[in-house]
Amino acid sequence: MVDEERWKARFRAARVSLPGWALDAPHRSTYRSNATGTWEIYAWDRTTGERRQVTDRANGTWSGGVDPTGEWVWWFSDTDGDEFGVWQRQPFGGGADEPAVPGLEPSYPSGLAVGSSGLAIVGRTGEHGTTLHLYRPSPLNNTPEILYEHAEDAHVAGMSRDESLIAIGHSEHGDSRHMALRVVRPDGSTVADLWDGPGKGVYGAGFSPVAGDSRLLVNHERRGREELLIWDPVAGTEREIVLDLPGEVGADWYPDASALLISHSHEARDEIYRYDLASGALERIDTPRGVIGGATARPDGSVEFAWTSAAEPPVIRSTSGAVVLTPPGPPPPSSVPVTDVWVDGPAGRIHALVSTPREGTGPFPTVFDVHGGPTAQDTDAFSPAVAAWVDHGFAVVQVNYRGSTGYGSQWRDALEGRVGLTELEDVKAVRDWAVGSGLADPSKMVLTGGSWGGYLTLLGLGTQPEDWTVGVAAVPVADYVAAYEDEMEGLQAFDRSLFGGSPAEVPERYRESSPLTYVDRVSAPVLVLAGENDPRCPIRQIDNYLGRLAELNRPHEVYRYDAGHGSLVVEERITQFAAELQFAMKHLGMR
Repeated sequence: MVDEERWKARFRAARVSLPGWALDAPHRSTYRSNATGTWEIYAWDRTTGERRQVTDRANGTWSGGVDPTGEWVWWFSDTDGDEFGVWQRQPFGGGADEPAVPGLEPSYPSGLAVGSSGLAIVGRTGEHGTTLHLYRPSPLNNTPEILYEHAEDAHVAGMSRDESLIAIGHSEHGDSRHMALRVVRPDGSTVADLWDGPGKGVYGAGFSPVAGDSRLLVNHERRGREELLIWDPVAGTEREIVLDLPGEVGADWYPDASALLISHSHEARDEIYRYDLASGALERIDTPRGVIGGATARPDGSVEFAWTSAAEPPVIRSTSGAVVLTPPGPPPPSSVPVTDVWVDGPAGRIHALVSTPREGTGPFPTVFDVHGGPTAQDTDAFSPAVAAWVDHGFAVVQVNYRGSTGYGSQWRDALEGRVGLTELEDVKAVRDWAVGSGLADPSKMVLTGGSWGGYLTLLGLGTQPEDWTVGVAAVPVADYVAAYEDEMEGLQAFDRSLFGGSPAEVPERYRESSPLTYVDRVSAPVLVLAGENDPRCPIRQIDNYLGRLAELNRPHEVYRYDAGHGSLVVEERITQFAAELQFAMKHLGMR
């Protein structure tokens, strides 16, 4: 008998994110928490221990942080999860909200940088492209200026500590998946450009935190995987940071800029290191095996990090040995560890993570939980949904298909031009292994996922109908042409990079990769979950797909909710997962 309250407790347990802190006032921090049942922004004074809820909105708040002075908390105000809105700010100690940058109309956000003087660079995207605004609070002129604008996708990539340099990530060359960098001064004049050519992106990871230091930390992929360099656009110098580590690396600065805090991702797990810039010494920081969901070096030299594993829920720890921040209430129940498997696929070995029930032996009814992105990966991290499937007797398989990050640039970019079909070849290879190994019952196979995973679910049900018994697709792309027409401009640019053009330019590629093309081949019962205000996978294109299912008299259900690309409300998320679970078990004859 399954303990229904146990799986729900994993969703309901309060959580906190890794705290961010003010450069000028390190004792002042902000973090996210779902302690009230909805994800909101909180302020935390480390000196007094006081914690205060900053935002309180029906559908929650996800984006926010404290400015360098520690005086203001900035947060992004959209409408019902549609990601279209403006930045607001509130005094750190409490008070009324006010527009952070007066005069700007609502838009999709495209980066933000705030300086100690109050200077702010605000990125905005809309149907005409990207605009970056520069705003200096002044009693004489409170009007933001246009610093940069272009029809192609761009974002704010950082601002130097002394506010003399602004980094812009852009895709003026037409490929938003492999961006370039430009550093400009506040008057808009160009200091320097950095681009490694077609198919090789460079991404700003932050200026040095020391005033007068013009060095910018950059992620590059010159050797086929994510690595690091330090670029000084004023001096015109580059220093590549070459590390003897097998996976992909990212980094952040230590507060005095004497070292880098290195994050190393390899085979679905993370490590962190301290890299001394003077000596080149690399020192591993002791962390348990699992996933580091963010890390930050504090002024006292300690490192705070968010840690989790598939078996253990997230915790915010410090290298000092302390637990940094504890959410209220009981912790969520633990789950089972994952097992790594490697399966030979059409283009090389595929890494997958497998979770199985604590009791019993295969073959199990099996859920293939396909991750979103596609530029993301499944990791050894705690998931209430995966744990709930396992509690109900399912094996869960998560596949890092071609298109996933973490396995090099070639693996990540292999889906381009043959979108969706490439990923599903890898999913099928692992599916066939799961059946052949005795893990999975071929008569009880659930294909599910959210966002890009929802897209692959619908596409897989149509292109591989004999392989799947049930499909559950959350906020999916269902009709790719209609999705392109209605989605936010940044995603249109992303799609053009994936497909090699727009639907008008390469219509056959969109047709071949659209779930709607194959809807008449779908035989498995389908549940679709859709957000009415979703700007990423808009509702019209989902309705087109559902309408066609209805015309064909295919078994299907739809769950609609009044939010965007997912929900920040815990009870709503429980309701959604309960619908997914009940639908799958009903159609598998398990209840």
